[in-house]
Amino acid sequence: MSRPPRALPPQPSPAAAAETLRRVARFLERALPLCRAHTVEFYTRGLWDQLVAPRPADVLEALRAAGPLASRRPLAEASGGAAALWDDDTFATVFCENSNKLLDVHLFALAAKYYSLSSLGVCTPLEEMLEALGGENQGVTGIKTDEFMNNKKSHEVQVMSELVDNIASYCGIKQVIDIGSGKGYLSSFLSMQYNLKVYGIDSSNTNTNGAHERNRKLKKHWKAYQSRGRANLESQRLEEANDRPVESAIKYKAIKEKPFNSLQSQDQETIQDLVPSCGFTETVVLETNQQTEADLMAQAQSDESKLAEEVLAILNVLPADAVEAFSSSQCNCEELCEEEKVQRKMESLKAKAGRSGESNLYLPLTSCITAETELNDIIMDLEDCVMVGLHTCGDLAANTLRIFTAKPEIKAVCSVGCCYHLLSEQFENQEEYPEEVWGFPMCQYLKDKGWCCGRNARMSACLALERVAVGQMLPTESLFYRAVLQVIIEEIYGVTKSDRHVGKIFSKSSSFMDYVRKSLKKLELDGSKLSDSCIMDYYEKYKHRMIELEAFNMLKVVLAPCIEVLILLDRLCYLKEQDSLAWSGLVKLFDPVKSPRCYAVIALKERSQF
Repeated sequence: MSRPPRALPPQPSPAAAAETLRRVARFLERALPLCRAHTVEFYTRGLWDQLVAPRPADVLEALRAAGPLASRRPLAEASGGAAALWDDDTFATVFCENSNKLLDVHLFALAAKYYSLSSLGVCTPLEEMLEALGGENQGVTGIKTDEFMNNKKSHEVQVMSELVDNIASYCGIKQVIDIGSGKGYLSSFLSMQYNLKVYGIDSSNTNTNGAHERNRKLKKHWKAYQSRGRANLESQRLEEANDRPVESAIKYKAIKEKPFNSLQSQDQETIQDLVPSCGFTETVVLETNQQTEADLMAQAQSDESKLAEEVLAILNVLPADAVEAFSSSQCNCEELCEEEKVQRKMESLKAKAGRSGESNLYLPLTSCITAETELNDIIMDLEDCVMVGLHTCGDLAANTLRIFTAKPEIKAVCSVGCCYHLLSEQFENQEEYPEEVWGFPMCQYLKDKGWCCGRNARMSACLALERVAVGQMLPTESLFYRAVLQVIIEEIYGVTKSDRHVGKIFSKSSSFMDYVRKSLKKLELDGSKLSDSCIMDYYEKYKHRMIELEAFNMLKVVLAPCIEVLILLDRLCYLKEQDSLAWSGLVKLFDPVKSPRCYAVIALKERSQF
């Protein structure tokens, strides 16, 4: 049952979001050449002399002193002045007006902070969002995800599932659609911990089949766990009822004055809300003259804690390596024929019948999701629901938002994207596919401008600045090997373009010479044309210039959050263009060191649409 509406936190207005997007876009128009360049071509195209004026050592020193690599201090403190005094014109001299070369690295580093989400003031703090939604399960204890997930996945699933449960509770909804569900970790946790009905949809049969198998094992053990848990609870309550002292007259009077039906109803709801992971189908009725509501809540929490210890053994059936899996939207998705639609509906009905009477373990489904996907063709019992996506890959994040705005059944969305390099861009290859639905841009402003990032810049947006800032450095030596190899390929073999890729040979190589030999073999180039001494001559020629490559890549790392900001603001502005939305915004969910793609795009429809 939906609760009375509460005030949602402040959100950026459509005008404010659009203006922020325009400011970021203006800065990136000058800065993007740094990230559009491919590191492989660093020496063959003379990228340092072409794009950067200062010496490499000066660049590295400036980034460490003033930029995001220095610390995570506020902009005002880092710059030595008041943030209010800074504006877009402050950074007008970062690049040369004519050559567009980077001139002032200090200002560049400050600009990268200035145009980050933490400084732009368009994000809603997670704590504010949770408080406004007023979830009843905040702080609930139960399943310990770190027992069966790695630290990164455990962190992501715990934080996002709490938020999703709060959104569902606010909307009065019990059904969740997990798009790009991968191996089903978020789906399973939402179902077991929060008692939500979850459909996990992934385009990979491998992921879905694996999720089905884990689901089967969990169901098998879950029944035994439920029976044992109920028996333990009942036995424990009988023992405690016999030992419990007589309640004080004051407490007894307070309860006695409360209508019996009202208190009994509240007791039942409290048990179901506090112990969702147990999946009880029966209602536990307690004698109201023996326990107060406070006693009941404390008892339920104690019961849940004890039962959680038993569930850990069951959860060991899940794999220990929760490597993040994603569903690529790049696959060829044909429209479902009528026969396939009927077959999927039958499978959905069969699965639903099989789940009857069981706890809400989620149902994994295989389907490639596009902007035109009809969820009714995949889920027979589709009802008002929340659509979620944890690190949905490429276009899948954009399509999740499009489906949300188009389908009346979807009342809210919480989407965390990733793999920006797999986004399709309308103005990158528009001549080849003029009628396609593109992953970028989504909002009207960037469409009108014909905005294009380019694949290399989108790849740079995936770089993890926070990880580099805490000492997880870039693989400079492997990038150097590849860049020098490109010089050899072009100068010795005359090959400037090839469909073949070197791949992960660096980790299997003992030296630069070994790396070159293995790479030439993989590229099917004649290694006899190249002597060992010639290979080492190339190495000696370029090794003193490795610092150029290191400094150049650090510039790309510092700029990476700004490119991500552009992509996220594009999605937010698209939502701001839609009607009937009560709230839309960006929320930082995760610790960026643990999970670099940490921002969620969240939106809720007007309650009149429910």
